[in-house]
Amino acid sequence: MPPRIALALVLHNHQPVGNFGWVFEEVYRRAYEPMVGALERHPAVRVGLHYTGPLLTWFRAEHAELIDRIRALVDRRQVELLGGGYYEPILASLPEADRHGQLVRMAAEMEALFGRRPRGAWLAERVWEPSVPYDLAGAGYEWTVLDDNHLRAASVKEDAMWGAYTTDDQGRRLTIFGTEQGLRYRIPFGGVEDLIGYLREHATERGERVGMMGDDGEKFGSWPGTFEHCWGEGRWVDRCFEALDANGDWLRTVTPSEWLDRDQPIRRIYVPTSSYVEMTEWALPADESNLFHELLARAREERRPEARFLRGGMWRDFQARYREVNDLHKQMLRVSAKVAAMPDGEAKQRALDHLYQGQSNDCYWHGLFGGIYIVHMRMATLGHLIAAEDIADTERHARDGGGGDDCVVVRVEDFDLDGLPDLLLEAPDQTVLIDLDEGGGISSWDLRASRVALASVMRRRREAYHEKLVRHEREGGEDDGGGDAPRTIHEIVKVKEPGLADRLQYDRHERRGGLVHLLAPEEAMPGPDASDLAAGRYRELGDFVDSPFELVEPISRGGVSDEALDPVDHAVGLGPAAVRLGRGPVVLRRHGGLEGPHGERAVSVTKRIALGGHRLDPSLSFEATVENRSGEDLAGFELGLEWSFNMMGGGGNPAAYYERTSGDGDVPLRTRHDASGELAETGHVAFGNTDAGVRIEVELEPSARCTWFPVETVSNSEDGFERAYQGSALWFRWRVEVLRADAQTFTVRFRTRQDRDLSLARAEPDRITPARDH
Repeated sequence: MPPRIALALVLHNHQPVGNFGWVFEEVYRRAYEPMVGALERHPAVRVGLHYTGPLLTWFRAEHAELIDRIRALVDRRQVELLGGGYYEPILASLPEADRHGQLVRMAAEMEALFGRRPRGAWLAERVWEPSVPYDLAGAGYEWTVLDDNHLRAASVKEDAMWGAYTTDDQGRRLTIFGTEQGLRYRIPFGGVEDLIGYLREHATERGERVGMMGDDGEKFGSWPGTFEHCWGEGRWVDRCFEALDANGDWLRTVTPSEWLDRDQPIRRIYVPTSSYVEMTEWALPADESNLFHELLARAREERRPEARFLRGGMWRDFQARYREVNDLHKQMLRVSAKVAAMPDGEAKQRALDHLYQGQSNDCYWHGLFGGIYIVHMRMATLGHLIAAEDIADTERHARDGGGGDDCVVVRVEDFDLDGLPDLLLEAPDQTVLIDLDEGGGISSWDLRASRVALASVMRRRREAYHEKLVRHEREGGEDDGGGDAPRTIHEIVKVKEPGLADRLQYDRHERRGGLVHLLAPEEAMPGPDASDLAAGRYRELGDFVDSPFELVEPISRGGVSDEALDPVDHAVGLGPAAVRLGRGPVVLRRHGGLEGPHGERAVSVTKRIALGGHRLDPSLSFEATVENRSGEDLAGFELGLEWSFNMMGGGGNPAAYYERTSGDGDVPLRTRHDASGELAETGHVAFGNTDAGVRIEVELEPSARCTWFPVETVSNSEDGFERAYQGSALWFRWRVEVLRADAQTFTVRFRTRQDRDLSLARAEPDRITPARDH
């Protein structure tokens, strides 16, 4: 009998919550449907398949016949389906109850659709922490698939990765398969003959080895250059399956559970916190990421034995790298606590579904491309969290008989868990989160009825791949499409427009609303224009932009007693520092300084923020008072109030706009929301998005110079480097002249109009855009 070996193929198929319907359809045609067809043509080839919740939802709506075809493959024992978290969350990032809820929901859904409860679970982004066995086993799963990087971290040698291992946590056991590196590099990017030869080299007389290759199903047709290679003239998949059939006397394909029913794990291991090696590289700061990449590549090229011990960062580091990721994660935790406190019933189920969709992993990190920078998916994720919180708050207020339209709950707590207090304003129509320690800026401003996260705008920051872009353009800028042979998306360098390296700009501070700038007098007339502000070409005289503000009211008015709170407030962990207001303002103040020719002069800035309006027309009033405490007259400098808004206006979206008038009675002029514009002096400007049904009118008192410009990052994507709209920066500026011991106040009033309340829809709209809308 010749040496024998088994091959276990596991293909993970996923589309993010909030992705466009035409993307689903395109990947379906290029990867998902062709693979099912290939399996139907080669009934002897056994594989594991994983489809995430968003894909299953879309299949049912758009291609129900595929569900039937997959069920037929399962019934004839050719395909084993995997479970996991329903909406593909990073399990380790979730509260324990949500981990379990997502896992058992997927298991139940798979059993209902395909008649079998899954034994194996796909682990999103292979983000592993030592507690994962407890979660997976507790939900009824027996095994999962990790990467070779995980096994190296557990001291498994290269030639010992052809098998499964067992691990445990808190008395619960889990089996681990590790994707073998050589198989991952060859499937589907190497030659079929080379793959068969590689498997033959690792076959043994006992036939106890299994080679696991678990990876993205999209690499079989959807990744750049792979469709022709896999399904066109290259016919890689069919040729591979034909070769597997032809070598069936010594090479058998198995599903993971089939292998476990016949063979035993090799031994016990304990895997430290890890993910695939690229993820651990991306989690590092930009400069360290490039250094780690170079060190690891050099060590591998030189075949140095220490290469296997090189470790990058961990997935949680994305919360340290990106303020926006941390804010999203902590908002999710806040909402989860509220939903968990709801009584069982239909309302809780609706809230849970939105919460689970808001936990989809894609916007909680950023790698080579995508992630938190993809604006439509970020807004969809936030929209689901807004919906879940709205349902939970509405149900609690109805149950407790409180929370009228004119009620604002003000909470002081460390919401972002940085050790410093934040301020949360909650009303039935909107929520506003203020970071007291960083300029008293508005970190989030969420409209409940339309579920729009107005302030979700990414900071422009240095990324590791920017160095690759700069080098690419310096060397001539020729696209590297990989030549004749397909290459992984990690290797290809392309640009979607020339001169992108010149567009790399980085913000001085986090993007928040209501930030106070005091600008130099020599720049105040005429002062920086939109291009200057976008590039940061202005001189800051004050220390108010990102320095701490103190909360003056309402806490200073006698504090808050436990009796001021609902019991549920304590139950959901929202803390005791809270008070109910009508629509009165919260007041923040900073005693700071203004740079001058003879030293710093004492200046105070007071912010008054008040919420108003109703469900469909909420408002926010913002007053900034500049007080002269220097003992001398101050004049000639400029006050700038900076805001950042997301109206989903990228790509010249005609639905997103700015609207301006040049005088009384003039016809309003609309311009794109992703364009720059300026009004030399105005008391009114408006902006909105007709598709989202949101319009915001801004009133200024006194009239101000109004400037706006798009906030665009330079990001990588499957199609190459490109500009990506993240939102719009909106500045209001006034000349300031303040006598000694005097003050001057400037007011901005935002009046919002929404033409729909999504909570009233009988069937709440799915965030997946139908394919026919493309």
